[in-house]
Amino acid sequence: MNRKKTPRHFPRESGDSFSRALIETDTAALLKHIHDYLSPAGTRAYIVGGFVRDALLGRETADIDLAVTGDALALARGLTGEMKGTFVLLDEINRVGRVVLKPGNEGEEPTTVDVSSMQGTIDDDLARRDFTIDAMAVDLGELVTGKTVNRLLDPFHGRDDLDRGIIRAVSDNAFSADPVRLLRAARLATELSFTIEPKTAGLVRKSAGLLANVPGERVREELLRLFNASRGGHFLLDLDELGLLTALFPELALTKGVTQPAEHHWDVFTHSIMCVSAVDYLLHQGVWGYPPSDVLESVPWSPECARHFEKPVAGGSTRRTLLKLAALLHDIAKPQTKAPDETGRIRFLGHQEQGEAAVTAIMERLRFSGRETKMVAGVVKYHLRPTQMGEPPSRRAIYRYFRDTGDAGIDILYLSLADHLATRGPDLILENWRQHTGIVRYVLEEHFKKEAVVPPPKLVDGNVLMDVFGLVPGPRLGELLESIREAQAAGELTTREQALDYIRDVLSQNSKL
Repeated sequence: MNRKKTPRHFPRESGDSFSRALIETDTAALLKHIHDYLSPAGTRAYIVGGFVRDALLGRETADIDLAVTGDALALARGLTGEMKGTFVLLDEINRVGRVVLKPGNEGEEPTTVDVSSMQGTIDDDLARRDFTIDAMAVDLGELVTGKTVNRLLDPFHGRDDLDRGIIRAVSDNAFSADPVRLLRAARLATELSFTIEPKTAGLVRKSAGLLANVPGERVREELLRLFNASRGGHFLLDLDELGLLTALFPELALTKGVTQPAEHHWDVFTHSIMCVSAVDYLLHQGVWGYPPSDVLESVPWSPECARHFEKPVAGGSTRRTLLKLAALLHDIAKPQTKAPDETGRIRFLGHQEQGEAAVTAIMERLRFSGRETKMVAGVVKYHLRPTQMGEPPSRRAIYRYFRDTGDAGIDILYLSLADHLATRGPDLILENWRQHTGIVRYVLEEHFKKEAVVPPPKLVDGNVLMDVFGLVPGPRLGELLESIREAQAAGELTTREQALDYIRDVLSQNSKL
């Protein structure tokens, strides 16, 4: 895993110092508030883990980790009341609680304060942590009341590993103690552009199977952070090299080496990973390293599109992160559907529908919410639909597309483009690409145009059709009403009389069959 070393943002005074200047003013005020609440009870508190690491790197963070003497759950509940936040129980056995504080400004991330009980001394506590760069601490009391430069407690030389850009496990049993750290190692390497040092990488490979014992909720959280941090899909190759990708998604192992028709540059497995890179590129989050260089010029993009993909879906997920997950899994059912047609050409008939079922099972296994599961499974099911609407698509075709895909329609359009890029790779034919982007642009323009208009009134309802034509409730009545809505969306019907004439003609034609 060759990673570019992250440059330091602040000069270091010495190996064992921590400057208060590394902390933003608002955060410093919050830390003083916490100290003022804890100190009257004689509680000793240390700032530990990611907050110290990120401060030393000059990275903003909305997460504070505290290791305290005494009962952390009681203290966290007390802090929740004191700071008018929300309490979350993280681990009752190990006494870990979270205080979630509302952001000061709209659009900002909430601040979280995780409070854990120390078992033994602070050095004992740090020895049980995951990586050296997370096994550093600063005394909260010294920080808020002492000198400008404070002691950095760093028994495992995490500061040196920060300077070298290295992820190193604190101990050989770091992963057996908590297997979710396997994903955290990969996530930190991705977020920080660090390298997992060889011994730790070996421990990850040896321990990859332990992921099967991690609750789905915890896997989901780390997975979403991985997808959010990535700039392209190459981190997935790193995960695979560490043995983690197929430990997370055993179904992906079957896609390795599965060849595709001649227009495909890669096998199914590599194509799926490249599709994630292509999504990031199309959403202006990464680069596409294959010619031609002007691929992005014809892709529709606007502030409205950017806002769409940053919309939250559930806790920790956005449309962008879920679209990348869908890109990874969109061809998951190709191995079992691969077969030659009557001409001998390889086909994957039905892989969308079988993929929908497989992805639903995966999402449920990893404890994604119902809304997240429905969205990702729906994107997989309809990922070929944009190229099946005709050129240009009729208003009826566009209506049917958004009727069937629901609020995932825009997401599927961009996955279809990513799928195109990841199919052709360096063999992309620019003329065909522009034809595809033109269809997507037209569909989006028609959709946004329709969204900006007040929905037209309903022309007739079921009662009217039953009264006029003697129909009875049932599926046939629903089909007729839907045909009216479709014709109205296409601009073919605008009045009640036209709708009735339309149904009269439909019924007349059916009676002649």
